[in-house]
Amino acid sequence: MDDRFNPREQDADITKLIKTVPFFAGLPEDALNKATCHVVTRTHPSNQVILLENDWGGSVYFIVDGWVKIRTYNLDGKEVTLNIIGKGELFGEMAALEEVPRSTDVITLTSTTISSVPAQDFVDLIQSEPMAGVRLAQLMATRLRQVNRRLRLREADSVSRVADTILFLAEGQGQENKEGLAIPNLPHRELSSLSGLARETVTRVLTKLEKKNLIRREHDLLIIPNLSALERTIN
Repeated sequence: MDDRFNPREQDADITKLIKTVPFFAGLPEDALNKATCHVVTRTHPSNQVILLENDWGGSVYFIVDGWVKIRTYNLDGKEVTLNIIGKGELFGEMAALEEVPRSTDVITLTSTTISSVPAQDFVDLIQSEPMAGVRLAQLMATRLRQVNRRLRLREADSVSRVADTILFLAEGQGQENKEGLAIPNLPHRELSSLSGLARETVTRVLTKLEKKNLIRREHDLLIIPNLSALERTIN
């Protein structure tokens, strides 16, 4: 794909990036101009590797549309999904800040539009704008809280673990519609890896939740009619 844009196209990409990503909200215009002056935006197909573990952190990435998964492997060589993130979120910031190789892989789950900013431009923004530093700290705190929550549920029953995984995705990327809160209807293998359960178990639990009207699956979407009702299934 040709990464060159004429000024009008580039301005449109930058405007969409700033409007989409909460990290940039309210930052001074001159700081935003400096941070995004070298931005490159690409659209990637599903199942494409964006980053590989041990790559060097030359850029920070912002999801304009779509979903990606963050994965690693355990000592037995089994794939482990650490997170699934979507529109408005960022990744690759830790390697950029620490100037170390990447610690995980990042793969698209759907057609995904991603803007990348050179690591040094991102670091300069953090150093020059206190609010950007606060936003980054809030992001790290949120992700740590999510990890702690998932670790606490590792010994819970399968229904609790699948329900929590759905709620975890809804917390980050749920979108309101007239039927409830909608998230992408991800393949069962992804929910399996994220919850730490066998795929067959995930399938059984999803069917059980659907029969109780706690979720509804419609083509590419999974609808949660009532968040509180789903939360009550977690023991």
